[in-house]
Amino acid sequence: MSQTSYTYLNLEQPFVLEQGSIIEKPVIAYNTYGKLNKNRDNVIFICHALTANSDANDWWNGLFGKGNIFDSDKYFIICANNLGSPYGTSSAIHIKPATNEIYGLDFPFFTIKDTANLHLQLLQHFKIEKIKLLIGGSCGGNIAQEIAFSQKDKIENLVLLCCASRETPWAIAIHQAQRLILEADDTLAHKSEQAGAKALRACRATALPYYRTQKSFTIRQSESDLNVISNFKSSSYINYQGEKFVNRFNAQCYYTLLNALDTHNIGRNRNSIEEALAQITANTVVIGFESDLLIPVEEQQFLAKHIPKAAYFEIKSLYGHDAFLIEHEHIKNAIRAKISDL
Repeated sequence: MSQTSYTYLNLEQPFVLEQGSIIEKPVIAYNTYGKLNKNRDNVIFICHALTANSDANDWWNGLFGKGNIFDSDKYFIICANNLGSPYGTSSAIHIKPATNEIYGLDFPFFTIKDTANLHLQLLQHFKIEKIKLLIGGSCGGNIAQEIAFSQKDKIENLVLLCCASRETPWAIAIHQAQRLILEADDTLAHKSEQAGAKALRACRATALPYYRTQKSFTIRQSESDLNVISNFKSSSYINYQGEKFVNRFNAQCYYTLLNALDTHNIGRNRNSIEEALAQITANTVVIGFESDLLIPVEEQQFLAKHIPKAAYFEIKSLYGHDAFLIEHEHIKNAIRAKISDL
């Protein structure tokens, strides 16, 4: 698991989920950078991706620093661990009060909207009514859409990277392939943090090529020896990344997070996707990466078309979906082309 230090907010009231279930003793783990000003309006709220954590300065370090987008001398920057994350917020590895053992796969079913609503509980804790910038990439972009919809005029600027208005059939199919791998591990349902660990390694191996590109593998994992017939560099890379993921994540949390990711649909119970997006009032930057296999740029173009104050920027990159974690300078330039005072 991550060695990052978090701050924890224990909510006094049970948290009611979209589908009616209840988390009895909800906890939010989070990180902050900088100080909240007197008007409580110098806030940047970061929504993290599916398997990241709330230490955004670790995985998005290229956007932090004096004079950068995330300047803690100017802004109070908040990132909360997502609902279902193994990094401290209520999840499958938390203790279920009724049984005094971890929830495991009995953790209540939750949605992307639930994660957004839990983030709002943290904003209420800080008595924040205005957000200077709300930003999220991938799954974080889905969460940010929900917050931007529900909070409307409270969000001044919104940045969405490599996300869609709803989870696509393509992405859901990829998630289902991973769930089948997890379900094939007989230990997955055990009340143990080690449950499903072997399958989790295979899950990461299945998903990783969709996060990158064929060209990036050709450049970085090709063999210099023309006669090699085993122990390929690309195989070693996949094995390494799978093992690394097992050492930092949890299979039961991953299973529930995949389920939640599939629920993303900004138009659910709102007449239509287009009508829901039209109600987002923030000054918006939508960023796509032309090599993204997982969530192609057509999805970001759709967002920009239907969010009234949106501008679309497309970045060329070798790194596919993961480019939002890598192409810091291009991301910064795109944001400032539309939001000049950041």
